Amino acid sequence: MRIGELAKAAATTARALRHYEQAGLISSERAPNGYRVYDEGAVVRVRNIRYLLAAGLTLDDVRVFLPCLDGDVAAAPPSERGLRVASERLAVLDERIAAQTEARDRLEAALRQRTGGPIRPVVRPVVPR
Repeated sequence: MRIGELAKAAATTARALRHYEQAGLISSERAPNGYRVYDEGAVVRVRNIRYLLAAGLTLDDVRVFLPCLDGDVAAAPPSERGLRVASERLAVLDERIAAQTEARDRLEAALRQRTGGPIRPVVRPVVPR
């Protein structure tokens, strides 16, 4: 299948697929006209990559899971290395959340001090990526 077909089947973009390929997570053959051609198994692999990225892992982290990207990555028994990478990423995310919470609290305190009353945050709609 061509890149557009894979992107549609895996609910992603051609740009993301080229990025995954450059990172060594997926591969393609080249048709005589130069188009990328992927095998049918690439759909599962890309969905698994996206699943792991959505869970908070980075592309470098996902490389650890290469041996199981062609199956049901969520149901596969975890490896020691996979568990270590996931735990390390969780610690990084926790640190970032703590730092953002601190920044938010400082900003709220500064606003309260300047306005002398309760702060009503502006709620912005979440735009899906």
